[in-house]
Amino acid sequence: MKIKIYGEECRTKTYPPSGPTFKGNVPTYVINLDLPPSKRWDNLMRDKKTELKTVVQNIKDIANTFFPSGKVVDIVDKKIVHLTATLPYPFNEELKGIANSSGIPLGEIVIFNIFYEIFTVCTSIVAEDKTGKLYHARNLDFGLFLGWDVKNNSWTVTRELKPIVVNLDFQRNNKTVFKSTNFAGYIGMVSGVKPDLFTLTMNERFSLDGGYVGIFEWFLGRRDGMWMGFLTRTILENATSYQDAKDKLAKTRLLAPAYFILGGKKSGEGCVITRSRTAALDIWDLDIQKGTWYVIETNYDRWKPPLILDNRRTPAMKCLNQTTQENLSLPAIYDVLSTKPVLNKLTVCTTLMEVDNGHTETYLRECPDPCSPW
Repeated sequence: MKIKIYGEECRTKTYPPSGPTFKGNVPTYVINLDLPPSKRWDNLMRDKKTELKTVVQNIKDIANTFFPSGKVVDIVDKKIVHLTATLPYPFNEELKGIANSSGIPLGEIVIFNIFYEIFTVCTSIVAEDKTGKLYHARNLDFGLFLGWDVKNNSWTVTRELKPIVVNLDFQRNNKTVFKSTNFAGYIGMVSGVKPDLFTLTMNERFSLDGGYVGIFEWFLGRRDGMWMGFLTRTILENATSYQDAKDKLAKTRLLAPAYFILGGKKSGEGCVITRSRTAALDIWDLDIQKGTWYVIETNYDRWKPPLILDNRRTPAMKCLNQTTQENLSLPAIYDVLSTKPVLNKLTVCTTLMEVDNGHTETYLRECPDPCSPW
């Protein structure tokens, strides 16, 4: 596979979404938190189980390419089931419920959830306009190294994930507690909004003591770290303010390093928290007085240059700077996220969020050739 990174001038007027980079809207489902955990996902699974089976089968096929004996899939189906009991409540019960209603073996549902914590590469932005209004948006890029389809010039897993992207409205007593953009079958959160309080996205952080180490520790019995997706979900469900969310994201011990991108409601409430498994290494806050009206995170520490082969940060910053704070809006940020290589072959969808009333929009994406593989 020849690697060529395609850039372009900053896009304009791509919103409302249309044309070759737009692949469609995303359905919304209510997740009723008053139901027993094992029943919460039944409606969604009834609609999406066929598409989820396709993705899970694809992941198994890729695993078998690396380990042809079939041992990995065997371990997943037989051994990982026992680990489900060690996951915290209500997540363990929810995973069992998803397995029951989808007909997919429980071990494979657990692996889909673990997988998701390891293979996300994304671009997240929090920005504040001249009136003090905050916007939060992200491209969800997923499927790196997971099956390049030479014929269609695309990643197979990225393509198959698009039909299972959903917007979720988590409710208690018929009232929205928080909203998220998710893959059906994944119970953690990578993008969410708690109406009128905060917005939150999570990006993968590649590090030598990365996800694998923490996950192996979990398998071996050390269970004091939290799965990132479970932490973000718990925070969206329970945190009472921007500051409360920020403290928990900075201090909770994790299974893997991560970037948490958090936006609030008041001027200056926006930050990128760079996490190792045990500590916050850096918190980059909005600082309007000093001219920092946006923060951005791809998948690299901000004090280090991004990988030459994967520099989405510089083009995104260039386009935000060209936009200017005066002209900032959700459509303007959608333009930034539609500019190659910020938009690339791994991009599954773009999510735009405003904290007021928990406003969320999600659009499926396509990156027509010529386009960077990531």
